[in-house]
Amino acid sequence: MSQSQSQGAPRPLPVAFDELGQRAEVRAAYAAVAAWLERTPPAELEAKRAEAELLFRRVGITFAVYGEGGDPERLIPFDIIPRVLARSEWDRLSAGLSQRVRALNAFLADAYGKQEILKAGVIPASLVTGNEQFRPEMQDFQPPGGVYTHIAGIDLVRTGPDQFYVLEDNARTPSGVSYMLENREAMLRLFPRLLARHRLAPVNRYPEDLLTTLKAAAPDRAGPNPTVVILTPGAFNSAYYEHCFLADEMGVEVVEGADLFVDENVVFMRTTAGPRRVDVIYRRIDDDYLDPRAFRPDSMLGVPGLMAAYRAGNVALCNAPGCGIADDKAIYPFVPQMIRFYLDEEPKLANVPTYLCEREADRAYVLDNLDQLVVKLAQGSGGYGMMIGPHATAAERADFAARIKARPADYIAQPTLALSTVPTLCANGVAPRHVDLRPFVLSTKDEVRIVPGGLTRVALREGSLVVNSSQGGGTKDTWVLDNDPQEGGAAHGAVAC
Repeated sequence: MSQSQSQGAPRPLPVAFDELGQRAEVRAAYAAVAAWLERTPPAELEAKRAEAELLFRRVGITFAVYGEGGDPERLIPFDIIPRVLARSEWDRLSAGLSQRVRALNAFLADAYGKQEILKAGVIPASLVTGNEQFRPEMQDFQPPGGVYTHIAGIDLVRTGPDQFYVLEDNARTPSGVSYMLENREAMLRLFPRLLARHRLAPVNRYPEDLLTTLKAAAPDRAGPNPTVVILTPGAFNSAYYEHCFLADEMGVEVVEGADLFVDENVVFMRTTAGPRRVDVIYRRIDDDYLDPRAFRPDSMLGVPGLMAAYRAGNVALCNAPGCGIADDKAIYPFVPQMIRFYLDEEPKLANVPTYLCEREADRAYVLDNLDQLVVKLAQGSGGYGMMIGPHATAAERADFAARIKARPADYIAQPTLALSTVPTLCANGVAPRHVDLRPFVLSTKDEVRIVPGGLTRVALREGSLVVNSSQGGGTKDTWVLDNDPQEGGAAHGAVAC
């Protein structure tokens, strides 16, 4: 180790894969976009960026960050340069995503049922039944249709032309799909001619697919037109815009806990025309706050008696309570084994190698290599409680070493991946920035639906690997080409915006 590194200087990361390609050999999927960037004056790009910001401000596309002072409502940064995937790339991803979510649902059914994977020793029982997200209230009960995580968000990263990894699974209340839809709408308004040059797989069917998924979860007695609502914690939730957006797109009501009540194990919604029976609740409230009789008694956000109505089979909750054991970062390393155990298939998407700090050997390795690893809270989210070793100072690494020693079960660690980069409009022009991708996977008992693409999140700060909007990241429109252009062609020809 050099003297500068020993004093805490950041370590260099491996060279990242550039999805655009090199100037002399632009990747075929990006050919038209590269030509457009080459021929569009920087002032025009900046004008379009300002127009996009004005559009987002008028529509009110915001997210909330509390506890940092100032105005908590912020515009989510939107980059006007799209991220492009070839159809063949998406088809491989889609097959892997479907496989993974099917295995996660099978695991949830087993964990709250016969627990065969625990008895077989594939996953340590303590990681499941001792997990704070494990809900004994869900044991020996099967949700309508046998589906637990109806809406999943699977975070993917890319490190090479054919190298995609699952970074984490979001099986509880994944957010961000409204930004995916609004990003496409913004691009259609800003650059209609550029989009016309591409045959893009559409994303606007997602609300229809979501409503179909939710209706499929309804109890049998509900008939062909069940009443669906979105249960929100309220206007102070960071994703409140999304709750209202999806309710409007699906034509359903967005409700708070006080708008619902339970009578004789049946859920009703208060309306001006009197009580109306509710069949499906797309809940955007954490388990702890769903029902003060079943979980936290001090919750003012939930509905007293909701779990009793759910277990009686009179209402569906999407996603089911207890899904948190499927997206815990300490469970994540075992998903490939789940796929083999339940589906008898080899995983189509790879995991990032992961070290569980509660294991003595793993912990020793992590403590010896903190300058090379990313350390995360096993149940953290939003980019908080995380340390990127190569970018951390010696003091920060020492702090995390102390945390790991004090509470090893709370932490996992992974190698620092060189996330792929895509062209992004920055203060000094177009430059590469690191990205990830969150596709949204919808599951019923009969099928899995995935809208092509998903939410691309981009780390707007130079060199940063943190893409979360609460940590300075932004979003991009994700284009999946409906046809695969031939590789090897350099960008050429004028493209009007």
